[in-house]
Amino acid sequence: MKLILAEPFKSLWAGRDAFSAVEGLEGEVYRELEARRTLRTEVAGNGYFVKIHRGIGWGEIFKNLLTAKLPVLGAGQEWRAIQRLHEVGVPTMTAVAYGEKGSNPADQHSFIVTEELAPTVSLEDFSIDWTRQAPEPRLKRALIAEVARMTGMMHRAGVNHRDCYICHFLLHTDKPVTASDFKLSIIDLHRAQTRPAITRRWRNKDLAALYFSALDIGLTRRDKLRFLSRAISCCRCARSCAKKPRCWPGSRARRTNCTSANSAMGMRSDD
Repeated sequence: MKLILAEPFKSLWAGRDAFSAVEGLEGEVYRELEARRTLRTEVAGNGYFVKIHRGIGWGEIFKNLLTAKLPVLGAGQEWRAIQRLHEVGVPTMTAVAYGEKGSNPADQHSFIVTEELAPTVSLEDFSIDWTRQAPEPRLKRALIAEVARMTGMMHRAGVNHRDCYICHFLLHTDKPVTASDFKLSIIDLHRAQTRPAITRRWRNKDLAALYFSALDIGLTRRDKLRFLSRAISCCRCARSCAKKPRCWPGSRARRTNCTSANSAMGMRSDD
């Protein structure tokens, strides 16, 4: 069994079974499935998001594997991704409670509680009117650069998101948003994978997901290529770069990397 509690849950659940206590939390339910529950709750006036995972059963595990999908077995994937992103300085959620019990992956009970990020707006909602009312160019370029930087750093840290859409980038609105002063955070990491280094395939899947989620917000071809260039540039400096010529700027292998990412995003390298 694994159990990590920070305040306020360390005090709130002192002397109690945390796995029973988390099941008793009440609030606005965002998702209710047989094997997973997501809700927002409040403790002492502060908001928290709670994700409870229950065993999905061997049938669901085999169903996922037979369709070439990797099943989400519990809250551990999100916990590990959050910890890794904090280690490398990528803004994301802060986990204040995590628990996991059961050695049978088909019958595991786990949960994660994260601090609510508020006030915020998703980039999907922030950009929803860009096709009718173009954003200030400097702000648009700054947002593209920051999404690319965060995505590249996430990949460099060995994390691939698997749900890497613009709706999962939150723009903080506690102060006026300007091109020179804003903050983004990445969320919803429950399907994320964490490993020493990600493969090109998983990197390109994340980039393609970002591309398709931004198809209808009026980005130009130059905007897309600017993002791709920055994301690849941030990602190429992985731990092995100094030893592997394929990662050096200007190398043939690096051009091949960019070409494969262009293909994943539906763009030709000579566009």
